[in-house]
Amino acid sequence: MFKRTTATNKVLGLKRRVKIIQGGTSASKTYSILAVLINKACLIHGIEISVVAETIPHLRRGALKDFIKIMKWTGRFIEDRFNKSLLRYEFANGSVVEFFSADDSSKLRGARRDILYINECNNVTFDSYNELAIRTRKEIYLDYNPAHEFWVHTELKDEPDSDFLILTYKDNEALDKNIVTQIEKNKEKAKTSSYWANWWKVYGEGQLGILEGVVFSNWKIIDTIPKEARLLGLGMDFGYTNDPTAIVEVYAYNGQRIVNELIYQRGLLNSDISKLVPSAVAIYADSSEPKSIEEIRRYGKTIKGVTKGKDSINYGIDVMQRNEYLITSQSTNLIKELRGYVWDTDKTGKRLNKPIDFNNHAIDALRYHEMETLGLNANYGKYAIR
Repeated sequence: MFKRTTATNKVLGLKRRVKIIQGGTSASKTYSILAVLINKACLIHGIEISVVAETIPHLRRGALKDFIKIMKWTGRFIEDRFNKSLLRYEFANGSVVEFFSADDSSKLRGARRDILYINECNNVTFDSYNELAIRTRKEIYLDYNPAHEFWVHTELKDEPDSDFLILTYKDNEALDKNIVTQIEKNKEKAKTSSYWANWWKVYGEGQLGILEGVVFSNWKIIDTIPKEARLLGLGMDFGYTNDPTAIVEVYAYNGQRIVNELIYQRGLLNSDISKLVPSAVAIYADSSEPKSIEEIRRYGKTIKGVTKGKDSINYGIDVMQRNEYLITSQSTNLIKELRGYVWDTDKTGKRLNKPIDFNNHAIDALRYHEMETLGLNANYGKYAIR
């Protein structure tokens, strides 16, 4: 059920044309902005609202999903008024909320609107923002996690027509207590390393952080998998309760690797996994789950376990850094992981020769596949394929 929170009230209090909402994790940025926009659409006859994100998959898994939830929770959603093809909802009073991606140039330079909302605007270029802003008659809402400085800070934050708001999880009274506990555990970790100190600053306090030491920069996003691409196999990292099971498809194309996120979900049994993956394709998985590997094999799947030795992570990273990767836009969790996967540091800030073991499930799945298919041989160093 939708609950009006402190975050919602703070967003309602913003009065200037450009409303910048910076915030940490679980701060109800998206929910609060959407609740305000839905209210405006109901109260004001015939207004046009555009909700924009980096890609359509980001919209479907984020702002669009939340919009429909809020509409249903508040008893406003009428199925026939939602055009699933155009991602457009029309209210009885003629107001419209449309959803589209920033990678659609025709939309950026298309029709005008009354209100613009760019969700996770740090993933959208300033040029894209500018094209949308000059076609927006009234209000602009922008939200993001402040992992590092970008165009909002350099171009907009200090402008006279900009409001600037910081939200944290403490502004979200509707947040589950278990999530609050998990977030606050990381506050203690902030005392142990510069990585966790930066994490807490960004995601706990909603303050501007510094993204340093990214492990992978050899990738870019593509929209679709070319027909000529050849499927090589799947990489899998097991999860269940706390961590998701992550499975990625790996393709070969013009000397590059294309990676597509197939599964990223908690609570999957091995029987569920077996129904979601094809039988004729090799799966390379974490060998620390031998019972799961054997069970999936008995379901008729071709699955191999990649043994992890002392240096397996760095070896896998080294293998992956030699190649160029094209990541499909629907691989939203993998993209998020790649953007935040950084080298660890000691208490003095000196970089260590190991990455932070956090939020890297899809990356690990890809690494298992690459260690087997791109490694020097099947028994390189500390690793063996079983």
